[in-house]
Amino acid sequence: MVIKSGTIQFKENPSIASTGVVVGPTEKKSTFAESFDEVLLLENEKGETFEQAHTHFIEKACKETLRKGHEKLENVDVFIGGDLVNQLSPTNFAARELAIPFLGVFSACASSVESVILGSLLLESGNAKSVLAGASSHHPSVERQFRYPLEYGAQRPGTSQWTVTAAGFALLQKHAKNAPIITHATIGRVVDGGQKNPLFMGAAMAPAARDTIERHLTNTNSRMADYDVIMTGDLGKIGLSILKEMFQDENSGVILQDAGAQFYGEDEFFKAGASGAGCSAAVYFSHVFNQLKSGVYKRVLLVATGALLSPLTFQQGETIPCIAHAIECRMEKRG
Repeated sequence: MVIKSGTIQFKENPSIASTGVVVGPTEKKSTFAESFDEVLLLENEKGETFEQAHTHFIEKACKETLRKGHEKLENVDVFIGGDLVNQLSPTNFAARELAIPFLGVFSACASSVESVILGSLLLESGNAKSVLAGASSHHPSVERQFRYPLEYGAQRPGTSQWTVTAAGFALLQKHAKNAPIITHATIGRVVDGGQKNPLFMGAAMAPAARDTIERHLTNTNSRMADYDVIMTGDLGKIGLSILKEMFQDENSGVILQDAGAQFYGEDEFFKAGASGAGCSAAVYFSHVFNQLKSGVYKRVLLVATGALLSPLTFQQGETIPCIAHAIECRMEKRG
């Protein structure tokens, strides 16, 4: 049921039955490292190309999700996923390996939540019983597509963010036992704040995050104080500070958080923090999921943000249009 302005209320309360997160070697430095299912030793363990390794990460995360959910691959109705590489190549090849019906999505770093929204709609409509949904990114492959190959040794400004190597996926089902439920979703609108700097994504994406959060709060008749956390991903440290300035709310300082800002803690090597489609997916489907399961969090709003640029649009001098998709999750005990 659409309430208004892109916000959906799920009557059937689709649930996150299980999750799987696989990350690269640098991500062992993450403040969330203990929540990840597997930290691989190399960016390309088998000596393959980085893009092929990216596919490998996706496959491992999906299989780990199913293992933890005690679900067989052949029982999954739809696989929904996206990444940042040309034409979703890593996810496409992972879908080839999984051999189940596939929907590829692209909302840049907002792809994780877009995937969950689509999966929830399939469950709500009765057209699926089990859905694998999530997103991924891979540092070396994404850097050489959107910025420079690592071998180039380009210097990074303080506003830049580090693309995370991670794949995060969730098994969505109805009526899963003791699982977080998805009560609402707000579909993002494309918002362009006029930014052109691809090394300052936080400033570009903050207006889109604000638009989605404001609409979600209005349409659900909620306040920031009603949530344990409203976590964006991935504005980074500077983008989060901009978003907080946009909200003149006494609760914004504590309740507004960002996966990218927290991912590597205060390590200055990572500049303004983390980014990548796998960043929010890794945090949402590990730390936040665990906090909901344990009862530490009872109500959260997850707002994944994405910068919808490409190497082509940057070369043509275009500004950076952005989007933010949101899902509201609550913990409900089931028998």
